Amino acid sequence: MSNIGSFNRKEVGEKEYYNIQTPNNKKIVSESSYTTNGEDFILVKGIEHSKLILNNLYTEHIIVKSLTTVTISCTENKIDEEYEEIVIGKGACVEFYLLENNWYIVSSDGLKLENL
Repeated sequence: MSNIGSFNRKEVGEKEYYNIQTPNNKKIVSESSYTTNGEDFILVKGIEHSKLILNNLYTEHIIVKSLTTVTISCTENKIDEEYEEIVIGKGACVEFYLLENNWYIVSSDGLKLENL
């Protein structure tokens, strides 16, 4: 699934030390359409509207923060077993987990209301 990083081994005398280095999986997206590739966090900004596609093959957990309007869909199945896509507005933040090839919203800061 997602890239978990590289594994380093170091020998000092007869002792071995291990270190797992995790990659920096953060990305700023300013494209009209973007498909995830193992990122943990995506910030969408600098564009009026963007379509974000959650890739079931390479991503299993992601947090999406939007500073614009974003339509979110997935490569397979549905979100919360019900939605083909969801739309989040400026300022929204949503966390998704992939479980048994379905995406689930596990955290959301709710709707952002515009001043009337």
